Amino acid sequence: MGSDTFWVAVAFVIFFLLLARAGAFSGIAAKLDSRGDRIRHELEEARRLKEEAQKLVAEYKRRQREAEEEAEAIVTMAKAEAERLASEAKQKLEDLILRRTKMAEQKIAQAEAQALAEVKAAAADAAVKASEVLLAAQLTGSAADRVLDAAVAEVKSKLN
Repeated sequence: MGSDTFWVAVAFVIFFLLLARAGAFSGIAAKLDSRGDRIRHELEEARRLKEEAQKLVAEYKRRQREAEEEAEAIVTMAKAEAERLASEAKQKLEDLILRRTKMAEQKIAQAEAQALAEVKAAAADAAVKASEVLLAAQLTGSAADRVLDAAVAEVKSKLN
């Protein structure tokens, strides 16, 4: 056993045994344990943050769904209201057109009645004047004036 490698290995093992007996490895083990604890704590914190983030994402998605449902309900209500208002406006327009048509028909009827009355009055006046001319030509004197005045009055009273 004269090999140098063997003696280096023996010296190395003895050196480590002395170090272990002196407590040199206990400090390293303590540092490794504290680092392991810190890593474990960081992993737990990361897991907790991940769960919290998942809860927040779920809450966000729920709120988004609720907002979409509410927006859809608002759009549906707005469409219904718009249809109702359009229907009301159409009905009001139809009523207005009907009223105006009736008013126009009444005005036309009044104008026709007035025109008919004016034609009758003009015809009566023409008949009276024609009668005056005929009677004046056929009758003379005061008797003619009396008959003429009576006839004119009678014709006027019957025509008006």
